[in-house]
Amino acid sequence: MFWFWFHVVLIPLMMVVDVIWWIMAMRLTKGSRWRVLAVLFMAGQTAALLALIAGSWWQVDLLRHASKAIRVWVILWHFFGIAAVLPAGIVCFCAWMVRGFGRMMGVRRERPAAPPAGGNALTRRQFVGAAAALAPPLLTGGLTAVALSQLGQFRVRRLTLSIPSLPPALDGLTIAHVSDIHVGRMTSGQVLQDMVETTNALRADLVLLTGDLINYELSDLDEGLALVKAMEARHGLWMIEGNHDLLENGAEFERRVKASGVPFLLNEAALANIRGCAVQIFGLRWVIGPSPRQLERVSASWLRTLVREQSHPGAFPILLAHHPHVFDAAAEMDFPLTLAGHTHGGQLMFDSRHGGGSFFFRYWSGLYKKGRSQLIVSNGIGNWFPLRINAPAEIIHITLRSTKEGLA
Repeated sequence: MFWFWFHVVLIPLMMVVDVIWWIMAMRLTKGSRWRVLAVLFMAGQTAALLALIAGSWWQVDLLRHASKAIRVWVILWHFFGIAAVLPAGIVCFCAWMVRGFGRMMGVRRERPAAPPAGGNALTRRQFVGAAAALAPPLLTGGLTAVALSQLGQFRVRRLTLSIPSLPPALDGLTIAHVSDIHVGRMTSGQVLQDMVETTNALRADLVLLTGDLINYELSDLDEGLALVKAMEARHGLWMIEGNHDLLENGAEFERRVKASGVPFLLNEAALANIRGCAVQIFGLRWVIGPSPRQLERVSASWLRTLVREQSHPGAFPILLAHHPHVFDAAAEMDFPLTLAGHTHGGQLMFDSRHGGGSFFFRYWSGLYKKGRSQLIVSNGIGNWFPLRINAPAEIIHITLRSTKEGLA
């Protein structure tokens, strides 16, 4: 379904918008020396999109060797460009319709005076048109520069949780929560090594990964698994799958991760012995295909079955779920701690409360509490979309306390 909408709906829509904007830019820069810049910008964007379309039909990535800057430039134009161009196109269309209707009714307009012969100065109309035509490309260039600077950056967010049900022997237990690495076109190179080194420097008792190891191509899986194997934890590492892991071939992803020897939980639970206490890690698999409400119902059903069949009496439980809305079912079952990802912190946020996160999710970044249960949603460390606004990439370092100390 994802690939159907991407190839059959989204990419053709992008091409239509490119054509519309190209026509508009030509009209807006008529008689202006800036027309050549508008032509070069649109020629580059259209060529890149055609390469993407050709690759989708013949299964050849013609942009494989393109620089990351070019990929970011193309992605940002075709996401933000659609939002900017469609309203402008509607306004221009309405203006042209009004002008055409006026001509039909015999209304004559005075033509603007022609510039003096041999003059190089732009008329006011030409200046406004050139500014309107060049504003989207300049905005795209600025956003590209910001996005490229972000792709190699992440933070370590430190949280201390008070959990009364935590056995005293586990007081001070530390967890490195790593999520949404998205190994692939947007997340590659040095930032991945920095991620491993930073995770290892935390010297956590547990390293827990909550899905989206790869962006979507299985050709990136070997690198992703090598990164996971390089992470160090005193008492163990476990991971689950996310939706991006399954985009190309979910069954093959699961088979290869299982065969790699990396502890991988697919509706399974694992026990760790830490300081003489049992800690049980529950991991849910991703629900493929259904609507968000169906996803929540299926995930809740899987969780109840998993607890009923594999729960270890006396063990302290931690739930790993890629989608944070599983927290509602976990809270009903009094899970003291749930870790999730998927949201990228909302990706594009006006502030900490408003934006993509609050529009699409009930829980999207940081700590949430419900009864005796707590949820931590990671912003993720990698990217499928290159730009973040008020949703910085991160690794979360969690310290669990059995006392009623304050939250840090």
